[in-house]
Amino acid sequence: MRPLYLLREAMINLRVNRGNVLIGIVTTAFTLVCFGVFLLLYLNLKNVTGTLQSDVEVIVYLDPGASGQVVSLIQKRLETEPAVVTLTFVSREQALREFSEQFPEESLLLEEMDANPLPASVVVNLSPRFLDTESLSAFAERAKELPGVTHVAYSQDWVDTLTLVVSYFELGAAVIGVILAMATVTIIANTIRLSLHARKEEIEILRLIGATGVFIAIPYVIEGTILGVMGGGLSLALLKGVFEFFRLELNASGWFVGVEHILPVFPNQVSLLLVMTGMLLGCGSSMLSVFGLIKARS
Repeated sequence: MRPLYLLREAMINLRVNRGNVLIGIVTTAFTLVCFGVFLLLYLNLKNVTGTLQSDVEVIVYLDPGASGQVVSLIQKRLETEPAVVTLTFVSREQALREFSEQFPEESLLLEEMDANPLPASVVVNLSPRFLDTESLSAFAERAKELPGVTHVAYSQDWVDTLTLVVSYFELGAAVIGVILAMATVTIIANTIRLSLHARKEEIEILRLIGATGVFIAIPYVIEGTILGVMGGGLSLALLKGVFEFFRLELNASGWFVGVEHILPVFPNQVSLLLVMTGMLLGCGSSMLSVFGLIKARS
């Protein structure tokens, strides 16, 4: 009967201190909603960054006077690079044809020229393990040193900028999460202290009949844990509702047609994390409140 007694005492504490409990639940939910917003933005940005990085191509431009043998040697040399997954040779004629298809108005200027000004190139796709800035730069430098190569280009700057934004979100989520968590812990701890104060006479009676500090404290730890779980559940419901509304609006607007596979994302792990974080905040807060009581009786 002891577990049932401890649970019943925790439920009595929640019912007696309804006002403070409601404040604790709302505060926990607000904390986790703010944290969850940053977390979802971070996960979606990271997902987009990973997708964009996988599309990064390195273009190795060749000397117009390079012979077929030189071009073949360049391709063989690039194929030996551990970072290279695939490579595609683009002739001058193919480059002109693709340019005309992509930029029909500008292609009229090229038609007035006597010769094709576009160089041949080799388009290289790298392994995801080598798509960081340092690896890309090192690969580009090695490619530039090959005989017959005039220039190496890759559009990594804007991906690096997006990666930097993701890192700022990481820092912002950590700072705001810590601040809001401290506020939540303080409010829940005060709620538990009020419960202890309201039942101090009953606690003294339990002490007199031999109850240990741990036995007396457990209902309050359960109370804080339940409070945290309820706050986590409320935050999850709010985030899920707002997220689904946001997703439906995006689909209805048609702004992001073709990128539904990368935006937006609400992993199931986030739902579990919110509830678990709320439980840990509530449990930790209540243990902080009753620590003195446990220490006194241990």
